[in-house]
Parts: sequence; structure tokens; C-alpha cells
Amino acid sequence: MSRKILIVGSGAREHAIAAALSRSPQFPTLYVWGSGENPGMRDLAAATRVGSLTDGKAISEWAKSLGVDLAVIGPEAPLEAGVSDALWSVRIPVVGPKKTLARLESSKSFTRDLLMKHGIAYACPQFRRFDSMEGVAGFLSELGDLYVIKADGLMGGKGVKVAGDHLHTHQEALAWCEELIREGGAFVIEEKMIGEEFSLISFCGGSTLCHTPPVQDHKRAFEGDTGPNTGGMGSYSDADHSLPFLSRSDVEAAQAINAQVAEALFSETGERYKGMLYGGFMATANGIKVVEYNARFGDPECENLLTLIESDLVEGFNAVVEDSLNAQTVRFRRKASVCKYAVPEGYPDRPLKGFRFSIERVRSEGLYLGAVDIKDGVLVGTGSRTVAVVCTGNTLAEAEAKAEREICKIEGPLFHRTDVGTEALIARRVEHMRALRG
Repeated sequence: MSRKILIVGSGAREHAIAAALSRSPQFPTLYVWGSGENPGMRDLAAATRVGSLTDGKAISEWAKSLGVDLAVIGPEAPLEAGVSDALWSVRIPVVGPKKTLARLESSKSFTRDLLMKHGIAYACPQFRRFDSMEGVAGFLSELGDLYVIKADGLMGGKGVKVAGDHLHTHQEALAWCEELIREGGAFVIEEKMIGEEFSLISFCGGSTLCHTPPVQDHKRAFEGDTGPNTGGMGSYSDADHSLPFLSRSDVEAAQAINAQVAEALFSETGERYKGMLYGGFMATANGIKVVEYNARFGDPECENLLTLIESDLVEGFNAVVEDSLNAQTVRFRRKASVCKYAVPEGYPDRPLKGFRFSIERVRSEGLYLGAVDIKDGVLVGTGSRTVAVVCTGNTLAEAEAKAEREICKIEGPLFHRTDVGTEALIARRVEHMRALRG
């Protein structure tokens, strides 16, 4: 009897999840509840429904009426809203943590306090949480030019401003803090860490974990890591399941921190974390540090990883909800991968909307639609990240060349970062870490 699986979300990340599930030898029947009707997901699903991603009651009622026996939540907003709790309440197992555990992403201060309380302080920078301007100027003076300001809540990957990149004086920093307060939000100020960021995501059943290869994302909109932050303009992973600027001990340290965090969450809440545990890390001169945690697959990291997956994803998700993961449950090909995002002209601040585009000429292993609709049989971009193109190869150079060639075949008013995964960009990362570590 075919498994019935509900996917909550309708972006490129969720398209990648649907595509990987559809390759399962178990031939699951897929259903999609999205904020829009992703044409790529519609082609893979038995039924789709458009509605609020945070309406746990409606989502769980629809899932129950369909006889769904497993749900997978893609984005962060439904997790913060307790959609996982609603689905579990009608006996539908969920890949995606319950609300109390999703605070790992929705509250920066919860995560920092968790690390400090449960013996993971060695991976933390100096930090303080504020819900007013009292004490802000003093703490900034203490940190000098090395500070990061993070909204203490979900802001779609755009709630972080870094000294030297986005904020150039303490006056600018204070103005940003005041803006966050006016919007009703608390914030965290942290010591700015110097190094190279990477993501390490683990399939997590609570007490058992299975780690994916590390991936490096590119948040800034333009070439050379310039411009405003985005949800992510592209990412890459290497064939050896490391990254060129990391040592094997760096990867093992990140894996160990993820395992410690899973245990700390259980100790703190009495609940097992079931879902994707996304550690955002910084390789520094003094070891691996935690930048942040997310409670789901990253986007675009998900597109890299699920293009590379060689095991049965249905089996992997079953092991998450049953807490029976081991090192062989989820396996990835020994290939390099490069993901490049095509985004609308004007993105992210004033993106073009309602434009037509074509992907007919593109031939890649992973082609995932994001903020896309279809009208009269023609694809239409709706204003955010539009298409993720993923190519693999025996080397990063091979994968990047393929990805660049294919993304250039997309026709329409879009742009992408040509430097993601290039030899020159990666060489700068390697040299940076070499200099930091002497």
C-alpha cells in the first residue's frame, strides 16, 4: 500500500523534497499544502491546496481527510506556529519539530541560553539579549567594532546585520536597534566571529542522528559577497563530504555539537526533536563556533543535498519519526554539487513581479521552482527567488561549470551570482582560513 505523504510549503526547498520523495522505490503518494501552487510540485502531487502555512487546524484536518500517514514541514513559519503539534494531535507523524523545540530557530536568545546552560558554551560568542535600548550603547562600546545584531525572531534570513558589512558606526547600529524595538521585537547583540561560515544539517530523531555533508551558502545578493542579505543566492558541497577550507576535525566538531544540542533540547523540554537540525557554524582560529540554529532544511542547502541523496528519503524520514537513524540510513553520492539561484531583477529590495520566463532549454540534475506561478501554460515569477539550478560533478570546478552553463539558459528578466562555487571564490575562503589559523 502506497505511503501518503503531505509536504507543507511550496518553494524550491519543498520542490526538492517532493522530487526526492518521488524517486523512492516505495512510490509514495504526495500531497502539498502551500502558500502558492508551485507548478513543479503540482506535477508530482496527487493533490495540492493553497492556504495559510500557519493554519494548523486546517492543515491537519485536510491531512486526516486524505489518510496521510507522514507529514514533512519545509519552512520555518509553520514550525513556529505549532503546525507540527496540530498534525501529531491527529496521530500524523511529522518531520519537523513541535513548537517548543522550534524555538531553536524562532528565538536567538533561547538557543544561546540553551548552549550556555548545557555545557556547549565553548561554541558560543559573547552575547546579550535586549528588549529596550537600556544598556545597548554600553555593550556595543564593550564589543568595539566586532558585533552582530540579530532580531530575536523569524525574519526570513534578513534579520541579521553585521558590523563592517551592514553597519559601519555605532550610530547606525543604535538606529537599527531602535527600528527593531519600534517593530515590537527584541534582539540579541553578539560578538562578531571571524572565519568562514558553513551549514551542517542532521536528520534527527531525537536521540539518533544522521549527518549530511556540510554546505556553504551565499547570503549576499551580489558578486564578491556584496549587497544586502537574501534568503540565499546559492551554495556548494564537495565530493569528499567536507569543504575545501575545513579539516575533518572541523566537520566532526560540528557533528558533535548537533548531537549535543539534540540532547540539550530533550533535557530542557522533555520532548524529542524530530526533524532536520540545521547548525549554522563558523570555522574560526579557535575552533568551530555556532552562528545560529534553524529547525528545518536550509534553502538552498536542501537543493544540494537532495540532489545528491542516493538512499530512500521515505526510509530516512520514517527513521526520523521512529528515532531509529544510523550512519547508513541516509546516504549521499561522493560528488561535488553547486546550486545557483536565478532571482528577479531588483531582488531583494525591489524585485520585479509578474514576469514571464522559460526553463525549457535547461538540462540539470536538479531544477527546482521557487516563487513561481503558471498562467495560460507559461511560468510567471512572483517576486522572490525564482529557480534553483543544481549540477553535480567529480570536482567542484566541473559542477560549477555545468551549473553556470545551465542557469544561463533560463530566459527572462532574472540574474544570478556567477561566482558561487568558482575556483577563485573558494581559493579566497581557503586562504582566509589558512591565514587565521597560521
